[in-house]
Amino acid sequence: MTALPRSACLLLLAGLSLASCSRPEGYPSLARRPQEVEAGRITGSLPAPTITAPPGLLPAEPTVAAPTGAGLAEALAALRDQAAAAHGRFADARGRAGHTIVAGRGAAPGSEAWALAAVAIADLTAAHDATATALAELDGLYVRARIDGGDGGAIAAVRDQVTAWVADEDAVLAELVGA
Repeated sequence: MTALPRSACLLLLAGLSLASCSRPEGYPSLARRPQEVEAGRITGSLPAPTITAPPGLLPAEPTVAAPTGAGLAEALAALRDQAAAAHGRFADARGRAGHTIVAGRGAAPGSEAWALAAVAIADLTAAHDATATALAELDGLYVRARIDGGDGGAIAAVRDQVTAWVADEDAVLAELVGA
């Protein structure tokens, strides 16, 4: 007498298992049961869930209007200076980090060259994030100005300059990190 191959035994076992699960009267009905129907609608024993967000999770409505006149000029100058300083730090870090990142490209993870390249990328990313933060604040000013009925032209001019800096930094990061 020869033994059945293992795959045949598994198929036979699976077939017997499935056959034992079937019911002689067929599949259960998907129709509504009497306890599920009350006055023509499906009801349940649990109350409808209420969804509430914890305090502080949802953004607060802006209560302060966008600055105008001299206040707007000061805010724009401060944000432009903040972005220019961050872009300058990015350019400095790029000068220091370029060779380190290139040297770490083929290095084994955990090696000295790889670790130095990772730190250089982190420095570049931190400087880039500071520029992007100024851009986000400019975007917020622009939106509030537009909601308040202003044209936002002065904000858009500064925002366009900072957007160009962020795009430049994105390209540098993509070139250094993506390769």
